[in-house]
Amino acid sequence: MTIRTALAQGTELLAQAGVGAARLNAEVLLAHAFHRDRTYFYAHPEQELREVEWIHYGRYLHERMQGKPTQYITGKQEFYGRDFRVTPAVLIPRPETELLVETVLRLQPRCLVDVGTGSGAIAITLKLECPALRVYATDISADALQVARANARNLQADVQFFEGDLLTAFGCGIADAVVSNPPYVPLADRDTLQREVRDWEPHLALFAGASGTDVYRRLLPQAMRVLAPGGLLALELGYGLAGEATALASEWHDIQVLPDLAGVPRVLTCRAPGLPQKARAGSYNADPHR
Repeated sequence: MTIRTALAQGTELLAQAGVGAARLNAEVLLAHAFHRDRTYFYAHPEQELREVEWIHYGRYLHERMQGKPTQYITGKQEFYGRDFRVTPAVLIPRPETELLVETVLRLQPRCLVDVGTGSGAIAITLKLECPALRVYATDISADALQVARANARNLQADVQFFEGDLLTAFGCGIADAVVSNPPYVPLADRDTLQREVRDWEPHLALFAGASGTDVYRRLLPQAMRVLAPGGLLALELGYGLAGEATALASEWHDIQVLPDLAGVPRVLTCRAPGLPQKARAGSYNADPHR
């Protein structure tokens, strides 16, 4: 079995199973079995697979045909130019979420809390892109935090992680920014999701009640408490939820909704009432439990 033949057969099997981008998926899975980059295949199409490589490739194809996302098979997903470890305990980071990161970086906070951190992709990226930024991250899932901490170690990011429901682990006025990509899928939309999402990604990180706004409703008042006056709140928006989320933030100041590259409203930013605190050394280095 040569690389050329293996890719052709894998592509056909995945396509028959209804997997989108079948050729790309076949290449990624074969690269994972080979422990090589996909570009290797174009230079060595006639190389024969060893038995162990064929066995692993066959297993990966079977898992993908059953709907398991490629990222959970390979155990990694790129986000903002870095590879993050992912497991079924965490949501797979999406390219759309990079707009949330870029928005926060542009606004230059000094101390930030990432709520529902999952794999840690947002918190770790913000810390690595802005080393002076003090970053806390929280999640209700102990399994997700285990993945996030491993990513922080692997990428050498100094992020402090806390287990808890939204912002309950944090005291008043300890940060000047709160960022979150929260659950926002309405339960009624469950059956319309791709099977890779519906059957494999953690429901705790996906669904937010009948309308998709349950977490927004709980998070906004908690963020108001945790933020210093004038502090920034930045949230990723679910499809069609910009209007409801904006209405929920009616007590906040400087409300803005930013579209992604496809023109879809993707990020909501707003400011806590009150004048921003004057910048001073250590002003946001307080104990988060205070």
